[in-house]
Amino acid sequence: MGYRCRIPQVKPLLNQKQWQKRLTWATEKQHWTVAQWSKVLFSDESKFCMSFGNQAARVWRKTGEREMPKCLKSSVKYPQLVMVWGAMSAAGVGPLCFIKGRVNAASYQEILEHFMLPSAEKLYGDEDFIFQHDLAPAHSAKTTG
Repeated sequence: MGYRCRIPQVKPLLNQKQWQKRLTWATEKQHWTVAQWSKVLFSDESKFCMSFGNQAARVWRKTGEREMPKCLKSSVKYPQLVMVWGAMSAAGVGPLCFIKGRVNAASYQEILEHFMLPSAEKLYGDEDFIFQHDLAPAHSAKTTG
């Protein structure tokens, strides 16, 4: 009928070294028990867009309809973003930390001190636990270690 749907191509942003580290990590833990996984406290940061209209959309249209109002989507030039850090485990979740600015080694260490450690204390008490985060530069900085 002449319609075309345009969907952006999605590719993981992993290089070969990162891909290999993830595979090694998964292979080492493929036989872990529920009891072992229950000792893991996972954490990560995520950025959320607070403005409407910036999510990818699909538009079905015919050739020549590109500029028609029904085929256009509103956008915000400078969307409002919020960065949030959080942690979760089989024992529960910790409080969210709303982050101002970029995450660097110093700000990440503050998050660990003021949010991760109290969360771990609340969730695990005196029991051992494993803290799991990704290899973002702030996480793997020498001063964070």
